[in-house]
Amino acid sequence: MDNKMRCVLAILLAMTCISVNGEDPYLFHEWNVTYGTLSPLGVPQKVILINNQFPGPRINGTSNNNVHVNVFNHLDEPLLFTWNGIQQRKNSWQEGTLGTNCPIPPGKNYTYRFQVKDQIGSYYYYPTTGLLRAAGGYGPLTVVSRALIPVPFDKPEDDYTVLVGDWYTKSHTELRSMLDTGRGLGRPQGLVINGKSGKGDGKDEPMYTLTPGKTYRFRFCNVGMKDSINVRFQGHTMRLVEIEGSHVVQNVYDSLDIHLGQCLSVLVTADKEPKDYFIVASTRFTKEPHTATATIRYANSKSPASPQLPKAPEGWEWSLNQFRSFRWNLTNSAARPNPQGSYHYGKINISRTIKLVTSAGKVDGKLRYAINGISHVDPPTPIRLAQHYGVSDKVFKYDLIKDDYKPTGEDGQDKITLEPSVINGTWKSFVEFVIENPGKSVQSFHMSGYAFFAVSIEPGRWSPEKRKNYNLLDAVSRNTIQVYPNSFAVIMTALDNAGLWNIRVNSMEKHYLGQQFYLSVHAATVSLQDEYNMPDNNLLCGIVKDLPKPTPFRA
Repeated sequence: MDNKMRCVLAILLAMTCISVNGEDPYLFHEWNVTYGTLSPLGVPQKVILINNQFPGPRINGTSNNNVHVNVFNHLDEPLLFTWNGIQQRKNSWQEGTLGTNCPIPPGKNYTYRFQVKDQIGSYYYYPTTGLLRAAGGYGPLTVVSRALIPVPFDKPEDDYTVLVGDWYTKSHTELRSMLDTGRGLGRPQGLVINGKSGKGDGKDEPMYTLTPGKTYRFRFCNVGMKDSINVRFQGHTMRLVEIEGSHVVQNVYDSLDIHLGQCLSVLVTADKEPKDYFIVASTRFTKEPHTATATIRYANSKSPASPQLPKAPEGWEWSLNQFRSFRWNLTNSAARPNPQGSYHYGKINISRTIKLVTSAGKVDGKLRYAINGISHVDPPTPIRLAQHYGVSDKVFKYDLIKDDYKPTGEDGQDKITLEPSVINGTWKSFVEFVIENPGKSVQSFHMSGYAFFAVSIEPGRWSPEKRKNYNLLDAVSRNTIQVYPNSFAVIMTALDNAGLWNIRVNSMEKHYLGQQFYLSVHAATVSLQDEYNMPDNNLLCGIVKDLPKPTPFRA
C-alpha cells in the first residue's frame, strides 16, 4: 500500500470516527435461533435456543444506545421477538407482534433496529408467534444509566439476572393444539430459574457466587406463562431499588411477589455466615404451589444450604398491601420513563376514561378470552402495515371495544365476538385505563410503547368516586399491572408515543385466545419528529405482500 492510499484511508477512518461519535453508540447482535433438547424439569424436550443458549444471551446496553439484532430463524415455523418493556419511541415497527410485523419465515433472517431512548432498567425478550414462548427463546435485556447520571445506590459488586417462570413438559406444538381445539392448558408442571429447576438438596452447582461483605444486584423477571411467583433469599433480606425502569423508594423485604411479565431489581448483601444459601421461588395463589431453588455460594463456603426453606406468604391481600408499599423515587436524577414532562401526573386533567372488562366463554364450542366482549384475532395482514398502505378498511375496524362497556349477552353475561381489536387513541391525550377482573384468578397486563402510572388497585368494581383513593403523587411508572380476583386496577398515561401498540394479558393461554388489543396513536401531521418511517428492510405479507414500498417521508 503506497503513502497516498494510506493517507486516504486515514482520512476516511477519521471521518468515520467523527460520524460515529456524533451519535449514540451502536450494539450489534447476531442470533441463530434453533431447537435443542434440554430437560428443564428433568424430562427431555425440544427447547428454543439462541446461539445454543437457554435462556438466550443478555442484551446489556446503556441509556440511548442503538440496538441491532439480526435474527436468523432456523425453526420450522414463523418467528417474531418482542422486547418486553422497551418503549420503542416513535418506532412501533420494531415491536415484534403480529399486529405490527410480518413474522420471519423459516430459513430467513430479519434485523431489528431500535433505541433504548431515555430508559434504564430490567426487561426481557421472548418470541410472540404461535406458542413458541412455551419452548423458551426468552432472555434478559438490561439498560444501565450513562456514566454521568447518578444512581441512588452504590455500584454493586456484580449484576445478576434471575429469570423465573412456570414450565410445561408438553411441547409447544402440543399445547398449541390443545388451545386450537378448544381446551385449556391446565396447570404447569413446575418452575424453572434461568432454565433449571434446582433440586434443593444441597447438591446443585451454585448459580451465583458471592464475596463476603459485598453487595450484589439481582434482577428478577417473571417470564412464566400462567402463575404469579414469590421470590426470597434464604437468610437474607432484599432492598428493592428498581421496578421496570423506575428507581423506587428503597424499602426492605423478606419476599416479593412478581406477577406475569414483571421485572424488578433488589440489592442483597453477603453479610451472613459463609456457606451456601438458596434463592427460593414458588407459585402464588395455587392450591398446590410449585417451588424451585437456585444455590448462591459464599466464596469461602464451608457447608451446604439448609434444607429448611423460607415460606411464601399466603393470600392476595398480602400481595395487594405489598403493591401499595411501592413508591417512585422522586428525588433521583437518572433517566425517567416516558411520558416525558408528566412527572406531576396527578395534576393533569383526564381526557378519556377507557374501562376494560375481562371475560371468558366459548365461541362455536371453543374456549376464548375477551376484553369488553371482543376476542382479538390477528389478521393475515398486520394492522400497522394495513394502516401504512391505506387498506385498513379491508383488514380491521376501529373501536369495537367501547370505553364504558356493559355486557351484552343473555343473563348479563358477555357475548364474545372474534375480530381484530384496535382502539383509536387521540394524540397527546391523557388517558385513564380501568381494568376490571371479575374472574377468580390474578391477571397481569402489559402495555407496550409506554410507561404508565400504576395509581390504584382495589377490591370490587370501579366507579368515579374511587378516584379519591388514587396515588396521585408517587405511583411507580412501569409497564405491567396486576389485577386481583374481583378487583380493578387503574393506570394513567399520556398518549405521546406515535404508533400501534399492543395491550395484552401476560397469561400465554389468555393472550393466545384473544385477551389483547391494539392502541393506535398517530400525530395530527406526518413528521419524523413524531414517528419514524417504515424500515427499509421491513417484511411484507398479506394483501400488501407484492405492493411497492411507499416513498419514505422526508423531514
